[in-house]
Amino acid sequence: MQEKLVKIRPAKPNELEIIHSLITKNDEWTTFNGPYFPYSHPSLQQFEKTSFQSLLSGLELQLVTVDDVPVGTVNCYWECEDTRWLEAGIVIYDPTFWGKGIAALAITIWVSHLFQAKEIERVGMTTWSGNPRMMSLALKLGFQQEARLRKVRYYQGKYYDSVKYGVLRSEWQEHN
Repeated sequence: MQEKLVKIRPAKPNELEIIHSLITKNDEWTTFNGPYFPYSHPSLQQFEKTSFQSLLSGLELQLVTVDDVPVGTVNCYWECEDTRWLEAGIVIYDPTFWGKGIAALAITIWVSHLFQAKEIERVGMTTWSGNPRMMSLALKLGFQQEARLRKVRYYQGKYYDSVKYGVLRSEWQEHN
């Protein structure tokens, strides 16, 4: 099998419809990305005014591409900017790209970028026990499980845990 080139980058202005379609053409990704929070697909106009602007700037949201074709996004947000508490995440929207190591490559690039670009000592990732692939990915990349809030996510008649992971700059440099 030919190796695919995985990169992260800001969106290009001519990619609006392609990216909107990627996010809205199927719902399977929403079953793993915090499905206990209300979500509905944005219209093209809503997407253009909100998330697409963030994708264009690339500061907190970037595309994950495989051979320059968009397949997902990486993001970061301040849990508390005053204390430099930064969280990161990833969504691969197209399920045909799941289980191929793309998320691991993209998160590695993204976290390295965050440590280079921001004055921080830690990057966190939060998921839920209904997303075992994300839990496994965090550990594989050298993140430590720092907290497990038991049965705080209720979804489809069942309770799940919220699971928090983190990696320090020194640990990341040693691991990568």
